[in-house]
Amino acid sequence: MERGDLAVVELQRNSTNFAKVIEEIVKMEKKIFPKHESLSRSFDEELRKRNSGLLYMIDLHGEIVGYVMYSWPSSLSASITKLAVKESHRRQGHGEALLKAAIQKCRSRNVHRISLLVDPLRSAAMGLYQKLGFQVDSLIKSYYSPDRDAYRMYLDFDPK
Repeated sequence: MERGDLAVVELQRNSTNFAKVIEEIVKMEKKIFPKHESLSRSFDEELRKRNSGLLYMIDLHGEIVGYVMYSWPSSLSASITKLAVKESHRRQGHGEALLKAAIQKCRSRNVHRISLLVDPLRSAAMGLYQKLGFQVDSLIKSYYSPDRDAYRMYLDFDPK
């Protein structure tokens, strides 16, 4: 998927740049997320699971500007496990492009529902998810920390 001077790329486990891409994403992960929310220690392990995928966005210079990680634990459901865009590239539609690409990947597996968790205070993220049709399912108290909750959100598709 191309977006002007940016491209969304699916990370292939057997690609020659796998380690380099993971290294860059782990750096971004450490900068963006608090230590207890970061997957930086287990990224490689998460991606080696058969039922997970990662899409990343690169610019013309090969810099990774964002990524989305998703999984499909069953044939009926999928989840968005991470979505991040570098601070200097936010509010430019990159998160939306990544999320749409992940939704398409999940839809190609004929899942009926995609779910995700989000901090209700992250208004930009909430707005993006709602814009793409996600609805709030429930509030999970103290999900991120004792004083930080999460919304479970979902996007349903009509069975074909």
